Amino acid sequence: MDKDARPLDPLAVPEAELGRDSPIPLVVVPDHAALVERFAADLLAEYVAARRAGRGKVVFIVPVGPVGQFDLFARGASAERVSLRDLVVINMDEYLAPDGRDWIPETDALSFRRHMAVHFYDLLAPVLAPPPEQRIVPHPADVGAVARAIARWGGVDVCFGGVGVTGHLAFNEPPEPGEQVSLEEFRRLATRVVRLSRETRTINAVNAARGNLDRIPKLAATVGMREILESRKVRLYMNREWQCAIVRKVLHGPVTPAVPASLLQEHPDVRLTIAAQVARLPEPELR
Repeated sequence: MDKDARPLDPLAVPEAELGRDSPIPLVVVPDHAALVERFAADLLAEYVAARRAGRGKVVFIVPVGPVGQFDLFARGASAERVSLRDLVVINMDEYLAPDGRDWIPETDALSFRRHMAVHFYDLLAPVLAPPPEQRIVPHPADVGAVARAIARWGGVDVCFGGVGVTGHLAFNEPPEPGEQVSLEEFRRLATRVVRLSRETRTINAVNAARGNLDRIPKLAATVGMREILESRKVRLYMNREWQCAIVRKVLHGPVTPAVPASLLQEHPDVRLTIAAQVARLPEPELR
């Protein structure tokens, strides 16, 4: 897209023009249920396509949110008797204990490992499920394990994800005010421990803890921008009404570390799928 063709204010892009002339192809589905169904169908279709293309192991980077897709993915694979034994699952991130040395316990309701077990792995027959050694979660004691796994299995086939209120991908937050990070430095950020932004912790408290901000961890381990941007394909999904503003910055704003997902404008194979409510103009409304 011609740089001069960008709207002066991405937040003012009308609903009917959302995605027009953006480097990121946009798909709009009716609602949350349709989005989750599309996400699940994409997971299964991309796995089958990669296996048919000759990939010995199929490597996915995956988020936990939005939720619901993994239950459907497991049911679809089970119904069609598709073995996922050759799937390598790299979780984008996981919350950490206050000292940053380990994950939060799997018994914690916020644990992404717990979610994956309950809503995906445990729903598959053992003969169809990815073996434990192919279920990878970034850990603070060995952040290099993600890069080694990606190298071992020949690169990431598809990075799936969502976009946070700050525009983050995984937990790659934008620089804090006054923090100077060049675009190239931001692209090279690898798997690491991060401190979550105030905005991310607040919106996650609303989404997952009934507004209990004290319940949201301050630290997380996350895959980096490098791993995301080097994936062969990237597929994003957005279903929350509060994403109406950030989706416009991602699609129509400048490529900048201030909006991490905007860097995907430079990716050769990316697609963004949103629920219709995310396309609405982000105009204030007291309610």
